[in-house]
Amino acid sequence: MPQSVPSLPRRVARMLRTSLFAQVACALVLGILVGKLWPDVATDLQPLGDGFIRLIKTIISPLVFCVVVVGIAKAGDLKAFGRIGLKALIWFEVASTLALLIGLLAANIVQPGSGMNVDPATLDTSAVDAKTGGGSLPSTTEFVVNALPTSFIGAFAENSLLQVLILACLVGAALLHLGHTKVPQVLPAIEQAQEIIFAIVGFVMRLAPIAVFGAMAVLIGQYGLGVIETYAKLIILCYAAAALFIALLAVALKAVTGLSLWKFLRYIREEMLLALGTASTESVMPRVMQKLRKAGARDDAVGLVLPTGYSFNLDGASLYLSIGTLFISQAVGVDLSLGQQITVVLVLMLTSKGMAGIPGSAFLALSATASSLGAIPAGAVALLLGVDRIMDSMRVVTNLLGNCVAVFAVSRWEGALDIERAKKVLNGEHTSGQEEDEESLGLGVPDASDASDEAKKAPVRPGAHAAAGTAPTSQGLPDSAVPAQSAAKESAPEAH
Repeated sequence: MPQSVPSLPRRVARMLRTSLFAQVACALVLGILVGKLWPDVATDLQPLGDGFIRLIKTIISPLVFCVVVVGIAKAGDLKAFGRIGLKALIWFEVASTLALLIGLLAANIVQPGSGMNVDPATLDTSAVDAKTGGGSLPSTTEFVVNALPTSFIGAFAENSLLQVLILACLVGAALLHLGHTKVPQVLPAIEQAQEIIFAIVGFVMRLAPIAVFGAMAVLIGQYGLGVIETYAKLIILCYAAAALFIALLAVALKAVTGLSLWKFLRYIREEMLLALGTASTESVMPRVMQKLRKAGARDDAVGLVLPTGYSFNLDGASLYLSIGTLFISQAVGVDLSLGQQITVVLVLMLTSKGMAGIPGSAFLALSATASSLGAIPAGAVALLLGVDRIMDSMRVVTNLLGNCVAVFAVSRWEGALDIERAKKVLNGEHTSGQEEDEESLGLGVPDASDASDEAKKAPVRPGAHAAAGTAPTSQGLPDSAVPAQSAAKESAPEAH
């Protein structure tokens, strides 16, 4: 008899139980409503988002270490790993420079700050100091030196990804040098640790909807929706420039690998929505690493390119910084010449590389750029305080997609990408073992109630319990094990 179609409420309830995307989307909407209706209550929900991100950060460093070490050891070629790193840096520099140029071009055409006629003396610069915590961006020399670890444990304790990457490269190189005969247990132990970490990721991701709810409620409660009206021209320009840059990324990905960025976006829709809700790409790094590996990118490419991109390839931040610099100059009535705008690009090419993990880094980079020009009052960056948080969504999406495209492009460039597997995964075709991987990450959680209903409806046939492999035999073993046991008895010599 034909199976009955579940009712709409039942299908909705099942989707909310099994789909992370649906859970996060609902949490996003609820967070906006709570922030709008009860702003005082919403501001107290900050620990929900912060706590989730802290849990994720505890996983990132050991995960990156394990993936890189295993990738190097399995690839068996340290030179190839070095080529991947070099090609990644070239890609990062080209992409981030393109983002800066697009931002400058867009700001020159639209003129988002023209007509504001702001007097810098009336701005409260103490708010900028509070935002940045009185810190500063490292110089190029400091950035390079700080990337070198001073302690094996300290690199993990401080969550310094570049230091962890260097340690992972050293350990991977040592494993290749010693070979599997001298240290046969080390690589399997690291692989097992990697599986444990991914299992932890699955546990933590179940808290994602709560984190998104809290983060979105705080955003709307603190800033409200009125700020969008005040800075509408700037916001629309930034998002339009980001859309143009993402379209160029899609063209580049298609040209280099033949893959569709839109299909990839659908493939990581849960992670993208979570990153938008928490305003953090770090919150989805473990999941994105796993999905890139399942989409055919080799372990060593994923382990090196994606984490390095978090420091070197901030395309969304580059767009925002270039547009923001021209916005504040236009708002205070300063007309930057072509030479000064070239200086802006050169300064931001350096300052944007040291932004990751520094509180208020965007304002520090803007202040450094204004100081280098000598024409824009440094306090004018306070104009962006009200809109900075609204720009997080643009920066998060652009940064994440930029780094994922870099993984595919560099992998293809180095011959470390399985194109056929990637196309199957992005087309929604399950590859061997993918179902188990999704289940370990908390995806596609089966609905027990539906399974039990189907079991009740299924007709009972003689021997059906044996096919299920659950009913014990007289010897206390599943029926599926009996043939193997009988065969073993027949092949064994008789005892006399």
